Amino acid sequence: NKIKAYKLQEQGYDTVEANIKLGFKDDLRDYGIGAQILHILGVKKASADYKQSRKIVGIAGYGLEVVARVPLEIAPREKNRGYLTTKRDKLGHLLSQL
Repeated sequence: NKIKAYKLQEQGYDTVEANIKLGFKDDLRDYGIGAQILHILGVKKASADYKQSRKIVGIAGYGLEVVARVPLEIAPREKNRGYLTTKRDKLGHLLSQL
């Protein structure tokens, strides 16, 4: 599926548009499985990637408390600025350097 989405992105679609055109959700990632594994292992608290608010909600829904948001952000470059802008505008990523 990701390869098909990349092909559409080469044709000018952004990452969200490509997924939707293929009949998928705007973001194919599922944080539930990882959160369930952590829960089974007895992990009750976790740090999460700062920019992905959906990830915070996703893992909190499985009883994990997010105790810190760790900023994992790089400065945008010409080549990835559009991609990062889409992530910010359409997927709610918290990107301070755009």
